[in-house]
Amino acid sequence: MELAFEKLHGRRDACDSFSMSGMTDRAIVRKALSIIGAPVSEQAISAVVDSYVAHLSEEVHKVDDSAFRVHPGMREAVHAARARAGFAVGLGTGNVRPGARVKLERVRIHDQFSFGGFGCDHEDRVELIRAGAMAGAAQFGVPFAECRVVIIGDTPKDVHAAKGIGAECIGVGTGNFSAAQLREAGAEWAFADFSEPAALSALLDGR
Repeated sequence: MELAFEKLHGRRDACDSFSMSGMTDRAIVRKALSIIGAPVSEQAISAVVDSYVAHLSEEVHKVDDSAFRVHPGMREAVHAARARAGFAVGLGTGNVRPGARVKLERVRIHDQFSFGGFGCDHEDRVELIRAGAMAGAAQFGVPFAECRVVIIGDTPKDVHAAKGIGAECIGVGTGNFSAAQLREAGAEWAFADFSEPAALSALLDGR
């Protein structure tokens, strides 16, 4: 993102004054453009996002494999959910779709998600999560209201998004917030990471 702003606006520091945690890509760009006094338009936002994705694709392949990881227990959780009849596994992320693909292909997990809600679907996290959940319901041909939806997230904004669509939430303290903080934010369950045995039970069985 820094490289994109430097290339297009000569300001590598555009995002330095705020936390991007839990924000969507387009919302980040919108806020940063405003901070540096640049015109804020859909075209200007798209230009920065496109440049960001291009730089991202280049940069992730320059870094050694050891710098990339799937958090403990997550790969196993995805596989376990995919193996369950009646489960659809999707991705909810503030990343725009091509950016998410770059990141997930780097750790060889992108093909495990059959649908998603992305930062290009909506700048508001609640609505992009709703879009993803509805896409999952559509895979089964059933109304969204009849589905049990579980959101796994590592920020209070993820918890808020889950609550905003009436979903259950499992918090994981793998980011800047602890399990305790995520439970305090409203998550039904919260764990340090998904390697804790109870995390898989919460996901698969709701207990």
